[in-house]
Amino acid sequence: MRSKVLKSCLALAIALAASVGSVEFAHAQAAKGPSGLPLPRFVTLKSKRVNLRIGPGTDYAVSWMYLKSGLPVEIIQEYDNWRRIRDADGTEGWVNQSLLSGQRAAIAAPWMKTKGKGVYVNLRREAQPSASIVAKLEPGVMITIGECNGDWCRAETDGASGWVAQSEIWGAYPGEAFK
Repeated sequence: MRSKVLKSCLALAIALAASVGSVEFAHAQAAKGPSGLPLPRFVTLKSKRVNLRIGPGTDYAVSWMYLKSGLPVEIIQEYDNWRRIRDADGTEGWVNQSLLSGQRAAIAAPWMKTKGKGVYVNLRREAQPSASIVAKLEPGVMITIGECNGDWCRAETDGASGWVAQSEIWGAYPGEAFK
Protein backbone atom coordinates (compact mmCIF):
# COMPACT_ATOMS: atom_id res chain seq x y z
CA MET A 1 0.00 0.00 0.00
CA ARG A 2 2.76 2.41 1.01
CA SER A 3 4.72 1.73 -2.20
CA LYS A 4 1.57 2.35 -4.31
CA VAL A 5 1.08 5.72 -2.64
CA LEU A 6 4.75 6.61 -3.12
CA LYS A 7 4.62 5.55 -6.78
CA SER A 8 1.45 7.59 -7.32
CA CYS A 9 3.03 10.65 -5.66
CA LEU A 10 6.18 10.22 -7.73
CA ALA A 11 4.19 9.89 -10.97
CA LEU A 12 2.18 13.00 -10.07
CA ALA A 13 5.35 14.95 -9.28
CA ILE A 14 6.95 13.93 -12.59
CA ALA A 15 3.81 14.86 -14.54
CA LEU A 16 3.60 18.22 -12.77
CA ALA A 17 7.29 18.98 -13.42
CA ALA A 18 6.92 18.04 -17.10
CA SER A 19 3.85 20.24 -17.53
CA VAL A 20 5.54 23.21 -15.83
CA GLY A 21 8.58 22.79 -18.08
CA SER A 22 6.46 22.66 -21.22
CA VAL A 23 4.45 25.71 -20.13
CA GLU A 24 7.70 27.65 -19.54
CA PHE A 25 9.02 26.55 -22.96
CA ALA A 26 5.77 27.55 -24.67
CA HIS A 27 5.78 30.89 -22.82
CA ALA A 28 9.37 31.58 -23.87
CA GLN A 29 8.47 30.80 -27.48
CA ALA A 30 5.34 32.99 -27.35
CA ALA A 31 6.97 36.10 -25.82
CA LYS A 32 6.24 39.09 -28.01
CA GLY A 33 7.31 42.69 -27.76
CA PRO A 34 5.12 45.77 -28.26
CA SER A 35 5.79 45.47 -32.01
CA GLY A 36 4.01 42.09 -32.00
CA LEU A 37 7.21 40.36 -33.10
CA PRO A 38 8.89 37.64 -31.02
CA LEU A 39 11.46 38.48 -28.35
CA PRO A 40 14.27 37.68 -28.50
CA ARG A 41 14.92 37.54 -32.25
CA PHE A 42 17.85 37.93 -34.61
CA VAL A 43 18.14 40.77 -37.15
CA THR A 44 21.00 42.58 -38.88
CA LEU A 45 22.33 46.12 -38.90
CA LYS A 46 21.01 47.98 -41.94
CA SER A 47 23.49 50.85 -41.98
CA LYS A 48 27.29 51.02 -42.17
CA ARG A 49 27.33 53.36 -39.14
CA VAL A 50 25.10 52.49 -36.19
CA ASN A 51 25.31 54.18 -32.79
CA LEU A 52 24.78 51.90 -29.81
CA ARG A 53 23.31 54.00 -27.00
CA ILE A 54 23.08 53.42 -23.24
CA GLY A 55 19.34 54.16 -23.30
CA PRO A 56 16.36 54.27 -25.69
CA GLY A 57 16.67 57.76 -27.20
CA THR A 58 19.01 60.24 -28.83
CA ASP A 59 19.44 62.01 -25.48
CA TYR A 60 21.41 58.99 -24.22
CA ALA A 61 25.16 58.75 -24.73
CA VAL A 62 26.68 56.64 -27.48
CA SER A 63 28.65 53.77 -25.97
CA TRP A 64 29.80 52.14 -29.21
CA MET A 65 29.61 52.63 -32.98
CA TYR A 66 29.21 49.70 -35.36
CA LEU A 67 30.84 50.22 -38.75
CA LYS A 68 29.62 47.14 -40.65
CA SER A 69 26.23 46.72 -42.24
CA GLY A 70 24.76 43.22 -42.24
CA LEU A 71 26.17 42.37 -38.80
CA PRO A 72 23.84 40.00 -36.92
CA VAL A 73 22.45 41.22 -33.60
CA GLU A 74 19.81 39.91 -31.23
CA ILE A 75 16.86 42.11 -30.21
CA ILE A 76 16.20 41.44 -26.53
CA GLN A 77 13.86 44.32 -25.62
CA GLU A 78 11.64 46.93 -27.29
CA TYR A 79 10.67 50.42 -26.21
CA ASP A 80 8.74 52.65 -28.61
CA ASN A 81 10.87 52.73 -31.81
CA TRP A 82 14.05 51.66 -29.96
CA ARG A 83 15.43 48.15 -29.72
CA ARG A 84 17.80 46.85 -27.08
CA ILE A 85 20.26 44.62 -28.88
CA ARG A 86 23.07 42.24 -28.00
CA ASP A 87 25.95 41.39 -30.33
CA ALA A 88 27.95 38.17 -30.58
CA ASP A 89 30.44 39.45 -28.00
CA GLY A 90 27.65 40.08 -25.47
CA THR A 91 27.71 43.89 -25.75
CA GLU A 92 24.26 45.37 -25.17
CA GLY A 93 22.71 48.74 -25.91
CA TRP A 94 19.90 50.57 -27.68
CA VAL A 95 19.49 51.20 -31.42
CA ASN A 96 16.74 52.92 -33.37
CA GLN A 97 14.60 50.36 -35.21
CA SER A 98 15.13 52.17 -38.55
CA LEU A 99 18.78 51.01 -38.45
CA LEU A 100 17.82 47.31 -38.27
CA SER A 101 16.84 44.87 -41.01
CA GLY A 102 14.92 41.61 -40.98
CA GLN A 103 17.62 40.05 -43.17
CA ARG A 104 19.39 37.16 -41.49
CA ALA A 105 23.12 36.67 -41.04
CA ALA A 106 25.29 34.76 -38.62
CA ILE A 107 28.81 34.55 -37.29
CA ALA A 108 30.70 31.29 -37.48
CA ALA A 109 31.44 30.05 -33.94
CA PRO A 110 32.55 33.34 -32.33
CA TRP A 111 33.14 31.45 -29.07
CA MET A 112 35.98 29.56 -30.79
CA LYS A 113 38.02 32.65 -31.85
CA THR A 114 40.52 32.14 -29.06
CA LYS A 115 41.03 28.42 -29.71
CA GLY A 116 44.02 29.05 -32.01
CA LYS A 117 44.86 28.05 -35.57
CA GLY A 118 43.34 25.04 -37.27
CA VAL A 119 39.84 25.48 -35.82
CA TYR A 120 37.16 25.75 -38.50
CA VAL A 121 33.43 25.55 -39.12
CA ASN A 122 32.67 23.42 -42.16
CA LEU A 123 30.41 24.74 -44.90
CA ARG A 124 28.99 21.60 -46.56
CA ARG A 125 27.41 20.93 -49.95
CA GLU A 126 24.30 19.42 -48.35
CA ALA A 127 22.62 19.56 -44.93
CA GLN A 128 24.33 16.39 -43.69
CA PRO A 129 27.41 15.82 -41.55
CA SER A 130 28.79 13.41 -44.17
CA ALA A 131 28.37 15.84 -47.11
CA SER A 132 31.47 17.15 -48.83
CA ILE A 133 33.07 20.32 -47.47
CA VAL A 134 32.68 23.39 -49.70
CA ALA A 135 34.69 25.75 -47.47
CA LYS A 136 36.31 25.91 -44.05
CA LEU A 137 35.21 29.03 -42.16
CA GLU A 138 37.41 30.58 -39.50
CA PRO A 139 35.61 31.42 -36.25
CA GLY A 140 34.24 34.96 -36.45
CA VAL A 141 33.54 34.92 -40.19
CA MET A 142 30.23 36.56 -41.07
CA ILE A 143 27.83 34.62 -43.29
CA THR A 144 24.40 35.38 -44.72
CA ILE A 145 21.76 32.78 -44.04
CA GLY A 146 18.72 32.26 -46.20
CA GLU A 147 16.98 29.47 -44.34
CA CYS A 148 17.39 27.12 -41.40
CA ASN A 149 15.67 23.77 -40.83
CA GLY A 150 16.37 23.47 -37.09
CA ASP A 151 19.68 21.63 -37.52
CA TRP A 152 21.30 23.22 -40.58
CA CYS A 153 21.31 26.67 -42.19
CA ARG A 154 21.85 27.50 -45.86
CA ALA A 155 24.73 29.95 -45.82
CA GLU A 156 26.79 32.07 -48.18
CA THR A 157 30.04 33.95 -47.78
CA ASP A 158 32.58 35.32 -50.26
CA GLY A 159 31.13 33.39 -53.19
CA ALA A 160 30.92 30.04 -51.38
CA SER A 161 27.51 28.65 -50.51
CA GLY A 162 26.33 25.55 -48.73
CA TRP A 163 25.03 24.35 -45.38
CA VAL A 164 26.44 24.96 -41.92
CA ALA A 165 25.46 23.19 -38.71
CA GLN A 166 23.11 25.46 -36.78
CA SER A 167 24.94 24.64 -33.54
CA GLU A 168 28.15 26.16 -34.96
CA ILE A 169 26.83 29.67 -35.66
CA TRP A 170 25.61 32.70 -33.72
CA GLY A 171 22.60 34.16 -35.50
CA ALA A 172 19.96 31.40 -35.36
CA TYR A 173 18.50 29.79 -32.27
CA PRO A 174 18.87 26.05 -31.66
CA GLY A 175 15.94 24.32 -33.34
CA GLU A 176 14.77 27.50 -35.10
CA ALA A 177 13.40 26.89 -38.60
CA PHE A 178 12.63 29.57 -41.20
CA LYS A 179 12.74 30.21 -44.95
